[in-house]
Amino acid sequence: MGKVMLEVRDLKTKYVTRFHEDVYAVDGVSLKIEEGKSLGVAGESGCGKSTLALSLMGYYFPPLHYISGDILIDGKNISGLDPDVVRKTILGTEIAYIPQAAMNALNPTQKIIRFVEDVVRAHDPKARKKEIRERAEARFAELGLPRTVLDKHAVELSGGMKQRTVIAVSTILSPKVLIADEPSSALDVTSQKMVIKMMRELMDKGYIKSMLFITHELPLLYNVTDDIMVMYAGQIVEKGTAREMVFDPIQPYSHGLMGANLVPEDGMRDTKPTAIPGTPPNLKRPPKGCRFAERCRYATEECRTHSVAERPFGEGRMYRCRMSVEELREVYKDE
Repeated sequence: MGKVMLEVRDLKTKYVTRFHEDVYAVDGVSLKIEEGKSLGVAGESGCGKSTLALSLMGYYFPPLHYISGDILIDGKNISGLDPDVVRKTILGTEIAYIPQAAMNALNPTQKIIRFVEDVVRAHDPKARKKEIRERAEARFAELGLPRTVLDKHAVELSGGMKQRTVIAVSTILSPKVLIADEPSSALDVTSQKMVIKMMRELMDKGYIKSMLFITHELPLLYNVTDDIMVMYAGQIVEKGTAREMVFDPIQPYSHGLMGANLVPEDGMRDTKPTAIPGTPPNLKRPPKGCRFAERCRYATEECRTHSVAERPFGEGRMYRCRMSVEELREVYKDE
């Protein structure tokens, strides 16, 4: 086992609405990512993926609130730290975050080099412009980005170039953990491939030590990450290697999620895609039993009334379901 870069233990966070209602968006999530490894998180919109990403930063501001659990980066627990301490000593150097639609976050009135300067000086106020520029030019060149991008405004760049630029700027301080929240969404296929290639280069060249990659497309993670976990209604319902999760999903939601995707790659699909009926539950009032029970064709009354704990099987795999692996494989075979 390699050195653990990110470890999360039973993390629970919530949103508090203006009507003082609690929305339990992350409910008991645990995970580990070793140095040099990447972990994918898949699930429908509204399942808690982006909230998990925000929660892992350890930087909470309303309406998001920390409840309990531990977040360790390279062994250091950042849970409960003062927000100013997190912002000045953790964000950017220990952990970096690429949000959804990040390419739209660039101020159109500033040149790209100004964003680099802001990031570097947030941790080193005495850094000189010349030093920052030399560092930025070297990093951009190694990642296949023209040095001229530094002197351009965001409006002068294409969507794919903007996204790659945001990734380069966000990782300029070589964080130990990179959280990427759907970095390839809203891009054409060619741009998606370039973004994914760039993410791999960041890992291969050691600019980041580990990565958490979030998407709603389970098959995409097969080409990006080492392991995958599927999230539903604030909980992790299955974990496994990328190959296991794409070719042999066990938990009914994971199985349905894979079956609902359009997959062009050979060997990934022999049948037409099928939709998962219904919608995720309201997390203001989470179900008492299995959170997928109301949408699951195999659910019983016991599923609806009794919570389901994590069940280990195989080497490092986990799933949440009252049915055994053998029973689930049998019913999938008959479909």
